[in-house]
Amino acid sequence: MVKKVLTWLGIAFLIFFIAFNPSSAAAVFESLGGTIADIARGFGAFFTDLVA
Repeated sequence: MVKKVLTWLGIAFLIFFIAFNPSSAAAVFESLGGTIADIARGFGAFFTDLVA
């Protein structure tokens, strides 16, 4: 029950953040995307070095 409430509060906050501050929301998501891409490249390099 608590998990469901927190999930819905998180979604509501996300919608509120995007609706009232779209430029900052875009910057946050761009940063998160870059971080995820960096992590993926790091894993790729690790497994490439591990196999080679």
